[in-house]
Amino acid sequence: MIHRGLLSDYFDGVVVKRLSAVEADTKQSNQHEFNGVHQLKKILGEEEPRTFPARFVWLGVEQEGISEDGFLTWYDARRDHPNRSEYRLYFPTTPISEMASEGDTLFIARRTDGSAMVIVTPADSTIQNQLLWLFGIEDQPTLSFTSQEIEKNTSAEIDFTARYIMDELGIELEEPESDFLDALIQQFGLKFPTTREMSELARSSLKNVGARDDPDMALLAWIEREEQLFRRLERHIVSDRLKDGFIAGDGADVEGFLLFSLSVQNRRKSRMGAALENHLEAIFHTFDLRFNRGALTENKSKPDFLFPGAAEYHDDEFPAARLTMLGAKSTCKDRWRQVLPEAARIEIKHLLTLEPGISQNQTDQMRANNLQLVSPQPLHITFKTQQQGWLMTLYQFIQLSQQRQR
Repeated sequence: MIHRGLLSDYFDGVVVKRLSAVEADTKQSNQHEFNGVHQLKKILGEEEPRTFPARFVWLGVEQEGISEDGFLTWYDARRDHPNRSEYRLYFPTTPISEMASEGDTLFIARRTDGSAMVIVTPADSTIQNQLLWLFGIEDQPTLSFTSQEIEKNTSAEIDFTARYIMDELGIELEEPESDFLDALIQQFGLKFPTTREMSELARSSLKNVGARDDPDMALLAWIEREEQLFRRLERHIVSDRLKDGFIAGDGADVEGFLLFSLSVQNRRKSRMGAALENHLEAIFHTFDLRFNRGALTENKSKPDFLFPGAAEYHDDEFPAARLTMLGAKSTCKDRWRQVLPEAARIEIKHLLTLEPGISQNQTDQMRANNLQLVSPQPLHITFKTQQQGWLMTLYQFIQLSQQRQR
């Protein structure tokens, strides 16, 4: 089993609070400071004055993010007073602070390298839920700071869910057991294989993982292994390309570099979606389900999976109650609406996603639009209690499909 690393390898602790009007609105206050309450002292210590290099991050409702490097200053405003201290945390004006609104959620996380992350998210958003889960904070944010120390060697492993969230933050994770991964991808040299080939390698490399025993766990294990393999191969290919440099004539080929960077990002996004479908296809075959992948329905729509198949769907005499469709999106965000018109004969659509902690507002909208969300069982703990009873596991979806095909 590959060592995934620990959250404590990356963070020492975090504080979280709701922003008040004064804290969020730079027009109301020019102080740009938080009072150094006990919770901040637990994370930042009492040594002062100190300046922390910081990455300021804004993540919107749909994780549209911007970031900027800056600093935080931790100091005692009454340092010269013999009997009193008054700690404060100063932050400069940044595009992130200017975007913040009253009621937004603020996370200040101290990194193990001595830097800090300042993250602002909309209240009750998906990304807020994900960060609360990542840092192990159970209570919803209030106007007072809540702190969470991350103890060394005892914090949760960086599993697929945690890696997903940290990727949203732009944190590059260390590659575990790189020699083992290199041995697996050696056959590809410095070229990307097809996604199907990479998916098959991921599954075959996990000898003790079986879809029949636990399809939910198998899906996440295969996806995580494929992600590790892809990122390792990507590192080799990108490093090799960077050795050649980006030169055009007598100067730097800025346009060429930007296009190359964009191609790397696009490949990551498109590959994950295809990988998810590949592994689902393998699971459905394991359970002997009849289905078509990408079959045409009305208006040239192509549901990711149609059960039992296109022939039955287009047969008006085949009962609609025995038809099932499943959309598959590695990240859901607001794109879940795209599956609603994909199969008009099917009243209740199903959508499987790997995105953890989707906001209750989003899942309420899904329910109102007759969309049933399917989430691998290990991800259910990232959702609120009132959402978990409604969520469907992958195994439950398989059981439903089996019943309809009898």
